[in-house]
Amino acid sequence: MLSSLPPSASARTQRVASFAELLATPFANGVNALCWPRVLAGDFGEVTALLGDGEGEAITVLDEARLRALPLSAAGQVAVEEMLADWAMLRAQALDPVLNCIHGYPRDEEGGPVVTDVFSYHADSAPVEASTWLCTYFGPSSEGLANEEAVRRVDVPDTRAALWKLYGGADEAEFQVFLNENCYDLHYAPVSGARPYAFGLGNLWRIAVDHPGSPVPPCIHRAPETTPGQKRLLLIS
Repeated sequence: MLSSLPPSASARTQRVASFAELLATPFANGVNALCWPRVLAGDFGEVTALLGDGEGEAITVLDEARLRALPLSAAGQVAVEEMLADWAMLRAQALDPVLNCIHGYPRDEEGGPVVTDVFSYHADSAPVEASTWLCTYFGPSSEGLANEEAVRRVDVPDTRAALWKLYGGADEAEFQVFLNENCYDLHYAPVSGARPYAFGLGNLWRIAVDHPGSPVPPCIHRAPETTPGQKRLLLIS
C-alpha cells in the first residue's frame, strides 16, 4: 500500500481504485501524481535473483520469453505473471512500457554545476501531451518531491552563475536554449526541511511531465540511492 505522505506531497498526489481510473483521471487542481495502490502476489525477489548480475550491463531489459524461461517456483511464476499483466495492460493503451532489472545506473561524472543523472530530483519532459508510468516491483522504490519543497537548480544564484560561465555567452535567449538542450532546467534541489516520499512497491503511478499546455507542474522524482549489488525490478513507460 501507499504509505502516508507529508502534507505538501498529499496535495500533489491522488489515489485511484483501478487501472481504468488511473488512465482516465486528468491532472488538475495542482495534482500531478496519480497512484493506484496495490499489494501484488508473488516472489519478486526470486525473479530478481535468477536474473543474475547483468553480465556487466547496468540495466537488463526483460521480455516475456526471458521471464518465462526462468526456473521459478510457483510464487516466482506468479510474480512474472503480475509484471507481464502490467506490461500488456499498458501496451493495450498504445504505450511503450519496458520491464527492467536495474543493477545500477550510470552516474554523471562530468563534475558540472548541475548533475543530470537519474539520482538527481528531476522532471520528465515531452514535446506533446504525455505521462510517465512507473511501478517498482522489487528493491528501493522511486522517490517523489512536492513542487513546493523544491527549487530548480538553474534558479540557485551560485549555480546559475556557474552555468553562465560554462555557457560562455551573453545572450539570455540563447542561454535558455543552452539550459534546455542540456536538461539543466529539469533538475531540482530539495529545500531545507523537504520531506521526499517513496512511491512504494507494487503501486502503479502515472505522473505528469513537462509538456506544452500542461495544466499542472511536472512531478519531481528520482531514482533511489542504492548500495553496490542492490537490484531493482521496474516497469517504466
